Amino acid sequence: MDSMQFTKMHGLGNNYVFFNLLESQMDNVDFEELSRQISNVNHGIGSDGIILIAPSDHANFKMRIFNADGSEGKTCGNGLRCVAKYVYDNMYADTTTFEIETLAGVVTVKVEENGTYEKSFVNVDMGEPGLLKGMVPMKGEPDSTTRNEPFRINGAEYDLTCVSMGNPHAIMFVDDVREVPLEKIGPVIEHSDLFPERVNFGIVDVINRQEINYRVWERGSGITMACGSGACAAVVAATLNNKIDKYKPITVHLPGGDLLVRWGEDNHVWKRGEAVYICHGELI
Repeated sequence: MDSMQFTKMHGLGNNYVFFNLLESQMDNVDFEELSRQISNVNHGIGSDGIILIAPSDHANFKMRIFNADGSEGKTCGNGLRCVAKYVYDNMYADTTTFEIETLAGVVTVKVEENGTYEKSFVNVDMGEPGLLKGMVPMKGEPDSTTRNEPFRINGAEYDLTCVSMGNPHAIMFVDDVREVPLEKIGPVIEHSDLFPERVNFGIVDVINRQEINYRVWERGSGITMACGSGACAAVVAATLNNKIDKYKPITVHLPGGDLLVRWGEDNHVWKRGEAVYICHGELI
């Protein structure tokens, strides 16, 4: 494999290795295997996966994401913010607001101009949440929804609210997210036959009607410091269960930091958070 330039970035600790395909191609590369190799903390760079920044026929730019296990993801809220910062800083985007294509669809991003080279804040329109079981997707009546619905998985019962934010999320409300053995429960929920495409599993405890704590087990990556689409799903789930107020900005506390999420009057979910450079390098 020829040498390749890369940039490592993170959004609230959710970190990826980015490759710029806007001016050059990575021909004959097995991206699934590349992601597995790079993500390995002992033999690679160490990351939650890789993200490709590429031209798009449907938007200004295109993002492809591969998880640490090599599986391709549909979208990534933290990754979108990092892509937005990268293309803006490198003058591929000539305006602060532009569109990025993902496998889940085209999203609008807005880079705030008062940031620094190291860190910027980016707003992302994550679109409308999918509330029907068929949209998640998950087993059951496709036109029905889940609101704290009990499911029996591997002999234990879990009360789940399931939402699609372009990728599938199952949210469970708990008394204290710090006390839940996420490393044990996460893979059980992720690989349950309830979810044909697997699922991201998030746990939430509600501080007040405008503030929640959130931890996540991401499909294909395991426990991560943050998940942008998951934070949006958590806000939607908490709203559906009347634990927080719709149309108001909600502060979501994640292990890697805070996101500000708002489910707006137009039914779109917006989130605001940081995008940060870690390093630039060459893969040989």
